[in-house]
Amino acid sequence: MEKYRCFGGFSLHWFVLLLVFVCIIMVPRAQGWSKEGHMMTCRIAQALLEPEAAEAVQNLLPHYVDGDLSALCVWPDQIRHWYRYRWTSPLHFIDTPDNACTFDYSRDCHDQHGVKNMCVAGAVQNFTSQLSHYTEGTSDRRYNMTEALLFLSHFMGDIHQPMHVGFTTDEGGNTIALRWYRHKSNLHHVWDREIIQQAMKDYYDKDMELLLQDILANITDGIWSDDVTSWKHCDDQRSCINKYATESINIACKWAYKGVKAGDTLTEDYFLPRLPVVEKRIAQGGVRLAAILNRIFSSGQDTEVDDDVSHSPT
Repeated sequence: MEKYRCFGGFSLHWFVLLLVFVCIIMVPRAQGWSKEGHMMTCRIAQALLEPEAAEAVQNLLPHYVDGDLSALCVWPDQIRHWYRYRWTSPLHFIDTPDNACTFDYSRDCHDQHGVKNMCVAGAVQNFTSQLSHYTEGTSDRRYNMTEALLFLSHFMGDIHQPMHVGFTTDEGGNTIALRWYRHKSNLHHVWDREIIQQAMKDYYDKDMELLLQDILANITDGIWSDDVTSWKHCDDQRSCINKYATESINIACKWAYKGVKAGDTLTEDYFLPRLPVVEKRIAQGGVRLAAILNRIFSSGQDTEVDDDVSHSPT
């Protein structure tokens, strides 16, 4: 069975992270949630960490980000086409059968060559399992814990982006070309970036911090406050991950694909009903990432380790 690779070369690792951090600043790209979407997911999660988890995250992050997890939450998008990390490219999404509107792990979690576990659901499971070894200390060199943290944080964003669990033929909406207001786009990009950018432009003076404050307020004492406990509840890690992916394909069918065809122009009629959906998925991704990290890094952690996906070939 295909398993995931781990990395050696400590000094090279930090050099690569520093180089990519510079690239993130200089050459922004939109894959998965936009940069803002991933950053907000990680900011929400970090705000909800318990002391042990907050300390562990602080210890794993490189010093130059000054303890800010969100500064590197887009890192997996930046390096996915580098030769060393090319194997991670299929981990950002799941292709499901066209119009089935369901997710089945055994059927859908594989790459284009049929290699099992190579999808975003498998990635979340894998890097959760890797991080569960953190408490074993420096004696366990099987995994690069910093990279595992960054991958998990990013992929928890991706699995909550509905079009990352889309249809196979249109590549999650990437081949559905259309117009977003006055410019060319595609359906996948609309959900990755356009809706978030339009909200920031229309309501938040292009300031991500203001949008984030609204989302956090709705989590703590707003419209979602009564739902947070159910969002983060998880008795079985694999079942919970499958639930997140199923939510995404259901939303993709109900809110993303429905009524849309290639060549359409999408404006307010599409944007306004879907903005709350996007904001809620960012909130859920952040709350659930925090819950995973709190379970992993608590002194009495009992996070399930699935050895079927926790290692990889060198």
